[in-house]
Amino acid sequence: MKMVFFSAKQYDKVFFNAENEKYGFELEYLETHLGPHIVNAVEPGTAAVCVFVNDRLTGEVVATLAEKGVKIIALRCAGFNNVNLDAAKQHGIVVVRVPAYSPEAVAEHAVAMLLTLNRKTHKAYNRVREQNFSLNGLLGFNLHGKTVGVVGTGKIGRAFCKIMLGFGCTVMAYDMYPDEALAQIGVQYVTLDTLFQSADIISLHCPLTPENKYLVNKAAIDQMKKGVTIINTSRGALLHTADVIDALKTGQVAYLGIDVYEQEEKLFFKDLSGNIIADDMIQRLMSFPNVLLTGHQAFFTQEALSQIASVTMQNVNQVMKGEAVGKDVRLA
Repeated sequence: MKMVFFSAKQYDKVFFNAENEKYGFELEYLETHLGPHIVNAVEPGTAAVCVFVNDRLTGEVVATLAEKGVKIIALRCAGFNNVNLDAAKQHGIVVVRVPAYSPEAVAEHAVAMLLTLNRKTHKAYNRVREQNFSLNGLLGFNLHGKTVGVVGTGKIGRAFCKIMLGFGCTVMAYDMYPDEALAQIGVQYVTLDTLFQSADIISLHCPLTPENKYLVNKAAIDQMKKGVTIINTSRGALLHTADVIDALKTGQVAYLGIDVYEQEEKLFFKDLSGNIIADDMIQRLMSFPNVLLTGHQAFFTQEALSQIASVTMQNVNQVMKGEAVGKDVRLA
């Protein structure tokens, strides 16, 4: 059984090759992202393609994969907004994903971004290396006692809530399906408007859907406290970038931490240190001293990568053998 990986990096090869010792599949790794430009590189008879967050599986791409004989699209991530599920269903291609790889990995990265922005440890590190031990400009604030708003309380949001409760924060949450267990330990479920109006810190942990695209836009930001901190480790298009930049310029948003970016497919997971980046939005974001941007690394822990490889290969094996897979795993 042949399986072709797109957007493959060296670390993907390490973890998937190790996991494949259980299955003996034929694995092929391509560094390019999957899209109309490269889909014909998939050889006829390929049973599965394995894709990541910035691969684009449009209706055209899915139709071509079906012509090649592909039976499975295996997402090695939780999000699936980049796949045309209707086209996959129409062509009889099963789509599977990894809905719960080490949720603590992403939650902990969100906390790391929050602490770095607040206590400015990244700036202190650079100063001390230059023998500058001044504390001027490094003033932060206590997280203890702050109100933290969490949008989305799935597995990652749940882990983030628990960490914030441990810091002594008041935790408010919004989710279409409240988690009763979280409510019992002190998380207050409120409306989205109430969350925006009340929170000192807002962290996004929801999938991207057509309904919540640009969830954080000018209207939402105008409801927020002046000086709010926003953290996004979910999907870039949850934020309206231009509106957030305007809010940073006025001080309405005091701190912004993002591990995702709407146009990241052209940038992230690449070494562009010798290039001129033409994206004015991300250049503007990187110019702010109160913005912390990381390149979609929140998932990047040994535990998460191991689990991603394990669940992905198990999904593919079960589908190929005609076995049932979990309803939260199978999408089409």
